[in-house]
Amino acid sequence: MSDVTRRQAIKFGAAGAGAMLLPGQWAADARAGSVAPPEVRAVNDLALWYDRSAGSDWLRALPIGNGRIGAMVFGNTDTERLQLNEDTVWAGGPHDYSNPRGAANLAEIRRRVFANQWTQAQDLINQTMLGNPGGQLAYQPVGDLRLTFPGASGISGYQRWLDLTTATTVVTYVANNVRHRREVIASAPDQVIAVRLTAETPGSVSFSASFSTPQRAAVSSPDSTTIALDGRSGDQRGIAGTVRFLALARAITTGGTTTSSGGTLRVSNADSVTLLISIGTSYVDYRNVGGDYQGLARNRLNSAQGTPYDTLRARHVADYQKLFGRTTIDLGRTSAADQPTDVRITQHNSVNDPQFSALLFQYGRYLLISSSRPGTQPANLQGIWNDQMAPSWDSKYTINANLPMNYWPAGSTNLAECFEPVAKMVNDLTVTGARTAQVQYGARGWVTHHNTDAWRGSSVVDGAFWGMWQTGGAWLATMIWDHYRFTGDLGFLRDNYPAMKGAAQFFLDTLVEEPTLRTLVTNPSNSPELAHHANASVCAGPTMDMQILRDLFDGCARASEVLGVDADFRGQVAAARNRLAPMKVGSRGNIQEWLYDWVETEPGHRHISHLYGLHPSNQITKRGTPQLYTAARRTLELRGDAGTGWSLAWKINFWARMEEGARAHKLIRDLVTTARLAPNMFDLHPPFQIDGNFGATSGIAEMLLHSHNNELHLLPALPPAWPAGRVTGLRGRGGYTVGAAWSNGRISELSLIADRGGTARVRSRMFTGSYELRDETSGGQIQPQRPEADLIEFAVESGHTYRATAR
Repeated sequence: MSDVTRRQAIKFGAAGAGAMLLPGQWAADARAGSVAPPEVRAVNDLALWYDRSAGSDWLRALPIGNGRIGAMVFGNTDTERLQLNEDTVWAGGPHDYSNPRGAANLAEIRRRVFANQWTQAQDLINQTMLGNPGGQLAYQPVGDLRLTFPGASGISGYQRWLDLTTATTVVTYVANNVRHRREVIASAPDQVIAVRLTAETPGSVSFSASFSTPQRAAVSSPDSTTIALDGRSGDQRGIAGTVRFLALARAITTGGTTTSSGGTLRVSNADSVTLLISIGTSYVDYRNVGGDYQGLARNRLNSAQGTPYDTLRARHVADYQKLFGRTTIDLGRTSAADQPTDVRITQHNSVNDPQFSALLFQYGRYLLISSSRPGTQPANLQGIWNDQMAPSWDSKYTINANLPMNYWPAGSTNLAECFEPVAKMVNDLTVTGARTAQVQYGARGWVTHHNTDAWRGSSVVDGAFWGMWQTGGAWLATMIWDHYRFTGDLGFLRDNYPAMKGAAQFFLDTLVEEPTLRTLVTNPSNSPELAHHANASVCAGPTMDMQILRDLFDGCARASEVLGVDADFRGQVAAARNRLAPMKVGSRGNIQEWLYDWVETEPGHRHISHLYGLHPSNQITKRGTPQLYTAARRTLELRGDAGTGWSLAWKINFWARMEEGARAHKLIRDLVTTARLAPNMFDLHPPFQIDGNFGATSGIAEMLLHSHNNELHLLPALPPAWPAGRVTGLRGRGGYTVGAAWSNGRISELSLIADRGGTARVRSRMFTGSYELRDETSGGQIQPQRPEADLIEFAVESGHTYRATAR
């Protein structure tokens, strides 16, 4: 993700200008005698909690979502604000980004690159290869629902929290000697947001509610218990906004009176209220915005209205816990967890608070479940939460790090279903990307560059320096194969193999021979967002491209073999793979970032693209490629530990792959600061980018389990800061559910459940001492093979549970 300067913001339009609104560091003072609320302690501190409201600060509000609709809940006692989003409300509408001038100029662009005329090549790319328009379009808000309460005196006992175990926000306080409570949920089964308002004294719930929005919209009162907001998304870059939306809010009361007129809903003296919120849009897919948005919103609201709140909430919790409850983690607790969450962030580097790492891990899982479900859009740069018409980087999908990072926890932390929207997006991009491949490269297959949006843009955008990166679609295609490695889902692989094949076909047509080295390379491309010489990023064959294509070609060959198809194609990708430019160790002992031994112009750059081969790929491993592994470590040292929030998160994953737990944990501590986490634990670039949350979750999982190297490695990067703990429900490639327990820094127990029969390879320091391995399903003891001192192999059966215990 690029650092947008003022000049770039002006050049690329209003959407970029949002990136200038960077939050400063914030503060929170420790509370003497603070104790976590009982409801927070009851869920093992898996909650964000506070003793003050968010006020007007969006980064103190708490996020809820069901994958499609989301809200930021501020928890104010005077005027509650629910800032609303729906994941298909985007600026503009369907259109073709492709630039038909590209193919005719490609040969000259390549000539200039090979002649080291990089800035001249960039000039020609900017003239002939940029999409139409030259930037993509923004994710936008629906608006706000505000609940205004009567004036109160003597507010006391205020607390609010987000319970990660039930996906529920709660606000409770005493006003006028009456305790009030508000719960807010976003239900996936019922597709509504529900706000439950209760009070200890009957007749004490009174408020008025109204919508507001920065969009073009009209408010109304369809009936005596309902208000409506009917609007249209914004125009951007000369493309008219075409997504229609309808938001409805309806009050269901016990006691009291309810009226609605002129777009304002009024509830007086009720005993309790359930406020249901439904949102429908006209977006059907990237080609069609003609859906019945009003019918969708009304039908969902009417259906939910007939369900008592307790039933609605129980359905929501059961649905959510089917996902969230699969994985547990316990790293121990200290008194630091008795402080409010914002205080814990400010104190994290001066106290021992291991439970915060567990909270950070589970918060990332919560956010992914809440922003990405089957049938929704993928989680974008801000998940689904955005209150700006022109958010930073348009809050779209940046593919050169950020979108893939969003989904790293999907496999390893047992949330495979959450990946489905990415697969759907990839299949959409095979269509728009095929057009780009044809008219801009004269090639078969499909291509996508460094960004996409709701309209599935696939062309070069944001200028050649940033956007001339060919392997965005290829990276997404490799994720299809990795998903299969976790799940073993043949139907999924069969359905999505054509997308993998199409991505590979593009590069079979477009790879060119480097004149001196005689290897196959991409040209033109770049190592994301980093200049190799002054003002020049465009180049041929950057290391990351070669690593991604190696994975793509390998995945295609293996997928075709699994499916029993395309033997000739398999041979073609194998031949091309063997001619790709290899990774090289440079003069500083590092992995070269480019084809040549150039020195980066920004030594501490946020991207470490040339270590894609270390993570998420498995091309650089400690035992398989020791020379490259040593060079990767040198590369990390040269880049340093500083970085944006998401960059620090990727580095946690890198150091976990290096099997250096103390260094990985040091980067967690670097991330948990007021410069890199907001009070609501949103990751900060700054500004807010959700990829750092997901990357941190993935990194913690990598510290506890590796499965990228055809074996399960338990606790490969356990830091001294977590001397005792337990984790269950992690997922390993090959179809394994894995758990471990440890004390005094040594593993005491490990378990795995096999999805299918085969041979398990398990690595652990436990095996260097005395241990017992049993098949708990059959009750038998197992004597495994031991090819290395800390590595065992044994046969497994589908559905069986295996447990090893240290003696």
